[in-house]
Amino acid sequence: MALEHAILVSLLEKPGSGYELARRFDRSIGYFWAATHQQIYRVLKRMESDGWIDAREVAQQDRPDKREYSVAGSGRAALSQWLHEPIEPESVRHELAVKIRGAAFDDPAALIREVERHRRAHADRLPHYLAGERRDFVEPEAPGTPDAGRELQHVVLRGGIAYERMTLAWLDDVIATLERLGAPR
Repeated sequence: MALEHAILVSLLEKPGSGYELARRFDRSIGYFWAATHQQIYRVLKRMESDGWIDAREVAQQDRPDKREYSVAGSGRAALSQWLHEPIEPESVRHELAVKIRGAAFDDPAALIREVERHRRAHADRLPHYLAGERRDFVEPEAPGTPDAGRELQHVVLRGGIAYERMTLAWLDDVIATLERLGAPR
């Protein structure tokens, strides 16, 4: 996937400025597809020159004007084409897992602090996902036609929640194993 596709999805969900888009990446999309603010602005400029997005100047009071981006017809077509292309299942590329295997050739207990640091990072992320779910999906959907955007956002968020819970359980197992292996014999 290219950053362009993540930006198109975000702008279709809600048009916005480059700054607003970068904040969305920081708060949600970035958990699944990371990009720096500089990358986002660079890609926005290219997408605009390619005709995938439109920009309009929006006057602001007590602030400089901003450019608000929205998806153009050719951007929607590019996203549609990408959505219909098959992709290969992702392979896990996990540096920590390689370190864990490598600990067999050193002192396994020496890796405990690093694994605990990773565990804290995942433990810190899980409440953000859960808070987002409570904030955005606590209200049941209104009867009638389902809101595909809302339901698909929620299923991706549930995947993130499940991933963090699974990772925490795995890291707990890793720590227990490293402690057991590092115990004096």
